[in-house]
Amino acid sequence: MTKENAVVIVTGASRGAGRGIAIALGSKGCTVYVTGRTQQSGEAALPGTIYETANAVTEAGGTGHAVAVDHTDDTQIANLFELVLKEQGRLDIVVNNAFAAHEEMTTPGNFWEKPIALIDMWQAGLRGAYVASHHAAKIMAAQSSGLIAFTSAPGARHYVFGPAYGVHKAGLDKMAADMAVDLEPFKVATTSIWMGALMTERLRAMIDAEPDKYAYLQPETMETPEFTGKILWSLYNDPELLEFSGRALIGAELGIKYGITDIEGRQPPSYRDRYGVYPAEQHPFVIR
Repeated sequence: MTKENAVVIVTGASRGAGRGIAIALGSKGCTVYVTGRTQQSGEAALPGTIYETANAVTEAGGTGHAVAVDHTDDTQIANLFELVLKEQGRLDIVVNNAFAAHEEMTTPGNFWEKPIALIDMWQAGLRGAYVASHHAAKIMAAQSSGLIAFTSAPGARHYVFGPAYGVHKAGLDKMAADMAVDLEPFKVATTSIWMGALMTERLRAMIDAEPDKYAYLQPETMETPEFTGKILWSLYNDPELLEFSGRALIGAELGIKYGITDIEGRQPPSYRDRYGVYPAEQHPFVIR
């Protein structure tokens, strides 16, 4: 039996992965708070606003709420969780997806030939996720239930775009692993989901700009952002959810486990099968 009327926060949901995840969860009847900085069309280089996503969540069958949040601002993050608790009285799922990609992240060159400002990505992507999880954990531990998820990628385990990107993804995996240790007694799960190459506005722009570089990205090997949202919903409803806590999981493999396909019935391939890359296991040794 599915858990009805779940209350969800999806960060960084103006566009891309966050938008797709929010809509997919909305289609399951969830109340979804979508956050981001873009409130008006034209404010960002790519299309999409938090209000457009919230409306799409409602149209999908859920209840969408748009909340403008800069995830580099601790106070704004705290206010978000205070608002959700005040309006809903609980919180069931948090998807830490906010990530401020630097334009030069994907350009050619070694890390010392690129701006040091690339590490500013960690402010929203890592610090912001930690702060959001801090507030989520307080609520979820008190209610003895919940799922804190991080959207990660195989770049946590192999070279992708350089160390600034890799540290971000590896950090999310490690956050899920260590937070699970503290949350285990409270029956709250944390997990990091490795998404495949996503059909997002950003990636389409990257492919259009450098088609030869990204020629290996064929449509049949890519995922829609909604696919990860469907995965998260099935994981949240799995009676064995706590068995997955602390682990980085490949979304495509969970799709097979739960019988979830993407558009046109496609089954996205696992990174493990294609490239032999898979998440690292956390060692059980604990020092407090």
